[in-house]
Amino acid sequence: MGARAVNARLRRGDPVDPDELRAFAKGLADGSVSDAQAGAFAMGVCLRGLGEEGRVILTEAMRDSGDVLRWDLPGPVIDKHSTGGLGDCVSLVLAPALAACGAFVPMISGRGLGHTGGTLDKMEAIPGVSAQISEEKLRQVVGEVGCAVVGATGRIAPADRRLYAVRDVTGTVESVDLITASILSKKLAAGLEALVLDVKCGSGAFMKSGDEALALARSLVTTANGAGCRTAALITDMDEPLAPALGNALEVGISMEVLSGNRDAAPRLHDLTVALAARALALTGEDEDAAAARVSDAIASGAAMERFARMVALLGGPPDMDADWRAHLKRAPVVGDVVAPADGVLTAWDGEALGLAVVAMGGGRQVETDRIDPAVGLSDVRPLGTRVARGEPVATAHAADEASAEAAAQAVQRALTLGEGFAGPDLVIGRVEP
Repeated sequence: MGARAVNARLRRGDPVDPDELRAFAKGLADGSVSDAQAGAFAMGVCLRGLGEEGRVILTEAMRDSGDVLRWDLPGPVIDKHSTGGLGDCVSLVLAPALAACGAFVPMISGRGLGHTGGTLDKMEAIPGVSAQISEEKLRQVVGEVGCAVVGATGRIAPADRRLYAVRDVTGTVESVDLITASILSKKLAAGLEALVLDVKCGSGAFMKSGDEALALARSLVTTANGAGCRTAALITDMDEPLAPALGNALEVGISMEVLSGNRDAAPRLHDLTVALAARALALTGEDEDAAAARVSDAIASGAAMERFARMVALLGGPPDMDADWRAHLKRAPVVGDVVAPADGVLTAWDGEALGLAVVAMGGGRQVETDRIDPAVGLSDVRPLGTRVARGEPVATAHAADEASAEAAAQAVQRALTLGEGFAGPDLVIGRVEP
């Protein structure tokens, strides 16, 4: 009856009782709330909203639905979270870079949602890696390496695990209230001292407009700081992929290029990683400019790569990921260019369409039970502002067969806009401070 009451209140647009919300979160965790009731709740929140008080209560209730970690480490425990985008593999570079700077990063991550990729799916594109580990193993890896990019243990925010899966398949991913509660319930349960948020804005983001992104950033920052975690947000551009690769193994590969010191392989990925890591360190009291220089040095020197390779090995992956990563990543059997249909300047990408093209290739989930093919996706995606001639490559498709390669090529061509002249937004559009 509790779940029915909550959903009935949402349907009518009435305020939801705090105790009923807490009971609903508990029911998500222990299974007494059914999948149908969880789906109705997600749709109700998406359509009606919870309000600021309800959002805080839901976040804290989902956090407290399982264990809340406590740490005793010789450095700050910090993390970063992105609201999701294309070619967004920042976590794979940022976590080891922060570890190389003396921080500890228990990065509890998620799987793909909608048209965007998931950090766990990227980690599991590395052969042997198990991203679902016990709390004991999490503590070991964080203590020894300084970072662990993993999924929530079964006892970390179990209410969110139920609701997260439901959101992906019910078209309710975009709700500010549900996004806030989902992100922060896991992050706050990780026992963080500081958190930096990357709120994406643009055609490849869930928040398409600047106003939407600002509303989400404010919601996240206000809720997290109210719960006692120092938190700030950067609002960043997602009108084009952050890195020129979309797809799990391909994004691991481009991350490894950056960790190898090759900034030019993905300059936007590198620069945003540095900006986010520096802001996170500044929340713990460091000078932000000095922190940015330290993070850049950690990447350029190979110190971040060394941490990443040690983390991968402890998670069951290859012991030589730093030395021979290309040999370990699965490759698609069909690889071919996607060409420009006309002459012109690339003035826009339909980011959501690009992401859905990768999902259709098998690089994401259309239903919860879908198995991901880590090898498929797009690489060498040309940046906005590039002048191309008809027949010149604008991307490369990596597919399981010729039919899906052709379908992907058509989808990519439909997703691009050619024109004359281009002046895009800055990579970092805005900031929301505590």
